[in-house]
Amino acid sequence: MRFRTVLGVIGTGGTDCDIQAALRLCEQDGSHLSLLLVGEAPPPPVEEYAAVADYWVQAREEAANALGERAEAVKTILAGSDLSSDLDSVLAERSAIAATVGLHALYADLIFVGPELAPTDWHLKRATLAGALFEAERPVLMAPEKGEATLRPKRVLVAWSSHVEASRTVREGIEILAAAEAVHVTMVDPQASEWANGPEPGAEIATYLARHGARVTVDRLPSGGKPVAEVLRQHATDCGAEMIMMGAYGHSRLREWAFGGVTRSMVENPTLPLFLGR
Repeated sequence: MRFRTVLGVIGTGGTDCDIQAALRLCEQDGSHLSLLLVGEAPPPPVEEYAAVADYWVQAREEAANALGERAEAVKTILAGSDLSSDLDSVLAERSAIAATVGLHALYADLIFVGPELAPTDWHLKRATLAGALFEAERPVLMAPEKGEATLRPKRVLVAWSSHVEASRTVREGIEILAAAEAVHVTMVDPQASEWANGPEPGAEIATYLARHGARVTVDRLPSGGKPVAEVLRQHATDCGAEMIMMGAYGHSRLREWAFGGVTRSMVENPTLPLFLGR
């Protein structure tokens, strides 16, 4: 498997759930786990009053102490595992977290967003996605709140559209798809065209995947007026998928980010392991 280094991003709050989930994920293929522990630093005061400045210094010291204490606890957890791992801890202001994650993501094959980070710390999750997908352009695996993340799913739903984001995602996850028992290339309301989907939507990507050894079925689904994300989730359930793989559509500007409607909906509520690329 090509994911030899997995970067996990965790905050100072919460339990050890995401650490344990990252360890289990890396144990599947003997991957190296690189943990980034992020503490959010209070922003510097705008006012020039000495009392305000003193309060900010105290608040920053408290944040640094909490980060240090959490780092020691994480080190103990990692020391109890036979897995190859390392830990870096960073105290950063909220506006700088995405760039910090992006810098670390440059040296990882995959960024893991654990089941606890996803629903409980939206700001850190958002910065992690922005740093991985937009800053470093690395794939992300998001774990569902309930269930186990895996890089060895038996059945995968590929949410396909003829865009570069989807193509890159498939290439990043090609070994996952080649090893799966079944791959469902799924298109919602596809339109046949010479410029995009071709005369038979999904046929070309199915051929590409088949050449890599994937066992592919092309599913062209009508939305029936339902949101695309809802249709994808239901079809994933119907075909017994253990992972959804899709391109992350959106943009990043001045370290701010926005996803398109389908991606945002899938990211906000992942019901299965979600493999994202860009």
